[in-house]
Amino acid sequence: MGRRRCGSICQGIEGGLGLSVHFWDTNLFIYLIEQDPTWHDTIIKIRQDMLAKDDILVTSTLTLGEVLVKPLRENRLDLAEKYRSILTSSSVILINFDESVAERFAKKRSQYGKKVKPPDAIQLACAGAYRVDLFITNDERLEEIMVDGVSEIVSLGKL
Repeated sequence: MGRRRCGSICQGIEGGLGLSVHFWDTNLFIYLIEQDPTWHDTIIKIRQDMLAKDDILVTSTLTLGEVLVKPLRENRLDLAEKYRSILTSSSVILINFDESVAERFAKKRSQYGKKVKPPDAIQLACAGAYRVDLFITNDERLEEIMVDGVSEIVSLGKL
């Protein structure tokens, strides 16, 4: 399955292609919740555009695990609860890493080897299993990866 280049999807974010499914990589939630000075406003705009078009926001259960590491390490239970509250709300769909996703993960890792780190391969496998239109990350390396079930992978800097 081929992927559209950023032009068509990026226009959709601004111009309204209609309902679509967006997978957010872990870093987007961190930038949003911890109000990263570089990316917070961009992510707010992306989310507002998604809400205006009734787009669906998905991520994986790995994201929940990853965002909780720092707050738990620093005993920031308030921040951990904020992450839990947002990621388990009805506005975010969490994709489980189940047997079918594990197969997709194994194929990606065998195909790309060390070019795709295990957490990235898990995220991409979950996104592919859910058949997302857009996978948004801040890792430009992932833009070159082809994933069945993912129409486009784009880094934040290009939105």
